[in-house]
Amino acid sequence: MDYDTYGSSAVELAIDLANAERDAGPEWAGAFLRAHDEWFEPGTALDLDPAAAAHAAATADLVRAVAVAASQAEVIERLNDLLELAHPKPYATDHDGELHLHYARADAPVLEQLTTTVAMGLSHVVVQHGWQRIGICSAEGCDDVYVDTSRNASRRYCSNTCASRSTVAAYRARRKA
Repeated sequence: MDYDTYGSSAVELAIDLANAERDAGPEWAGAFLRAHDEWFEPGTALDLDPAAAAHAAATADLVRAVAVAASQAEVIERLNDLLELAHPKPYATDHDGELHLHYARADAPVLEQLTTTVAMGLSHVVVQHGWQRIGICSAEGCDDVYVDTSRNASRRYCSNTCASRSTVAAYRARRKA
């Protein structure tokens, strides 16, 4: 599956947001933004107050809701809920030497940039490649969201680690029986 570099990075940001560890309280959001600071203009404030962190968590939950949806109708509904939070103001740029679109203005607040980029990146993948390309890991004990970039849309695990762990567990179960 081929999709543009910026769009693929935007959907990876969405997946990272959905899989972000949020047990640390509202501080998780600032840590997430700092870990992904390449998405924001230098000097953008990356710390969020508790209300803004809750908004970022709601965005993450909507990405996850798209991934767990069981039908195209559910995906459309959940994706539209996510898009409702977005405020796209796309603009063309070549800041990295390659012409591409950014989904949110550079001077927008960090939460607006995050929400809009995540919503647009996820939307492009779903619309261009199908809603089945977004899923939840099938490995026992893992519920990470992933985007299926395989040629035949057959991916079931978020990583090679989960796939290998599941294969080994199935092998051991067969041997035991």
